[in-house]
Amino acid sequence: MRRLGSTRRTARGTRAGRTGRAVVAGLVCGAALAALTAVPALAHEPEHRAPHWELKDSGTPDVRFRGLAAVSRKVAWVSGTGGTVLRTTDGGASWRNVSPDGAGDLQFRDIEAFDARRAVVLAIGEGEASRVYRTDDGGLTWTESFRNTDARAFYDCMTFFDSRHGLAMSDPVDGRFRILSTSDGGRSWTVLPDAGMPPALTGEAGFAASGQCLVSAGSRDVWLATGGGARARVLHSADRGLTWTATDMPLPAGDPARGVFALAFRDRTHGLAVGGDYRPDQTSPQAAAHSSDGGRTWRPAAAPPPAYRSGVAWLPHSRTAALAVGPTGTDLTTDGGRTWRTVDPGSYDTVDCTADLGCWAAGERGRVARLES
Repeated sequence: MRRLGSTRRTARGTRAGRTGRAVVAGLVCGAALAALTAVPALAHEPEHRAPHWELKDSGTPDVRFRGLAAVSRKVAWVSGTGGTVLRTTDGGASWRNVSPDGAGDLQFRDIEAFDARRAVVLAIGEGEASRVYRTDDGGLTWTESFRNTDARAFYDCMTFFDSRHGLAMSDPVDGRFRILSTSDGGRSWTVLPDAGMPPALTGEAGFAASGQCLVSAGSRDVWLATGGGARARVLHSADRGLTWTATDMPLPAGDPARGVFALAFRDRTHGLAVGGDYRPDQTSPQAAAHSSDGGRTWRPAAAPPPAYRSGVAWLPHSRTAALAVGPTGTDLTTDGGRTWRTVDPGSYDTVDCTADLGCWAAGERGRVARLES
């Protein structure tokens, strides 16, 4: 989307080993969630050992990171302005600049990673500014696998169902959102037919704000968030992007700066939506909603975040807890999105969590943080 200055994400041996890790992670998450619920803020009183965002020095104060792929508590990738891609394999203690060569003029607004070596990154923008790169060696080398040659297209977000099958979405072309598909892990891409895509509203587009305007759950379900039109909407496909249905959202709309900015589904049924009006001088009432039927219907949060939010993620091993982030703070829900309360004032644009409680956030001025206890 041309606005805003113009990440579900990862593919994760024995059955007993997996079960043991899940139990441990569940216990850790339960303790962290209890602590989060009990304290007034994530970061105000570290001496109490409450879970809090701990900044990890990325060494890139001039970069804004809107792309984030959390693989584990140890491994994460971030992407942003100036064609920048960073990777950590030690929990954020150090970061390696693995930016593709010659990409300094690009904005990498979304990155999807399968492990510490394999990742796919999306550059956004009009025409040839929209590109996709893939690495198989931890960012030592990148291959450009897609370059948009249609001046009318503007790609915003990506999502992967598994390590092979994924989609990317563009703002409407000829009155319909355009969907790009890969079946080989992002090594090649094909534009899908748009016969199953509902017509776009006048002015409707996606927000390339956090890499979460296109998200998936399971092997075939995918959701697309929109704004800019008379109504904010969420579109859903149950067949990997071939056919779609659209649902109106109870979030701010009617202006190019308003709409749904981020989605998160913890399974095929339970979803969260956040957004609002990204302009700092505008309020964002009712900027969150939740669904329990796969996005067919949405209910506004009874107590939404107090301001615009651009990223959202479910906490692992919880059916009701999630975090939302934005320039003015982090909010927590413990009731599936019905009510939210601010727990940290720091500025972040995107958030992502992994099964081992590797919750990460990233944003302006090179800010990257991990949830610590």
